[in-house]
Amino acid sequence: MNLKYTLSGYIYISPEDDCKETVDAMLATNYEGDFCIAEGFDPEFVSRLMEAGFLVMSINIAKSENIPDYIMLPKLHLVRSALFFENLHIKKSIKRFLNRYELKADAEFEKIINRCVEKHGNDWLTPPLVDCIKKIRQNVISNNKKSIEYNTSQQIKDSPPLIPNSSLPYPASFALYRDGKLAAGEFGIVCGNIYTSYSGFYEETNAGTVQLIHTARYLKENGFSFFDLGMPLDYKTGLGAADISPEEFIRLWRGEE
Repeated sequence: MNLKYTLSGYIYISPEDDCKETVDAMLATNYEGDFCIAEGFDPEFVSRLMEAGFLVMSINIAKSENIPDYIMLPKLHLVRSALFFENLHIKKSIKRFLNRYELKADAEFEKIINRCVEKHGNDWLTPPLVDCIKKIRQNVISNNKKSIEYNTSQQIKDSPPLIPNSSLPYPASFALYRDGKLAAGEFGIVCGNIYTSYSGFYEETNAGTVQLIHTARYLKENGFSFFDLGMPLDYKTGLGAADISPEEFIRLWRGEE
């Protein structure tokens, strides 16, 4: 595949491109950047980018504040943070908080994604990207709706894994409650048996860490391969996440031996 580049040296991906072949070509040519550039927010195109292993971000490149000009930034991290469940590390200081909360999978998705924007701004979670993610979710739900709940004080019984359609990326959420009140949450993308975290928030001290721990436990119990945490950060490493190369990530993403 012949890669296309912008004048500034970024790989350009169009809706006509095979996104998986683009990834192969990026790895084969040792592309030195994390980001590519793509235009348009068609749900089918964005879904194919996600399926290929990109974490899809966005940015406003407009010179005028009054007329936004949004582009997509599909990201294939040069270093990816992956939490393999056998490596999950729970600090003694956080263990006493775990039973105070209840985790629900795939709950309050719109509230959670909107709260992420409120908390962190729309620098990369731009309005057209958020709208596109919501449309992708709704498209999958309309074909195969599945919603499950996980109570941290009970064993899961007869609850199907959070994989509405293993062949299509599915935007999903995890909500953490304390006494019925939303204390933390995050959203991301389920693709096959991997969950990729996009963004999260917390409303009280320690709730964010508790949510990540319970989410990791949920993913393990429901047959996921690992917890894809995206960009490496200290708090992720503290949970036991490992830094892996893009080649290793894509191998795992595709389920290759």
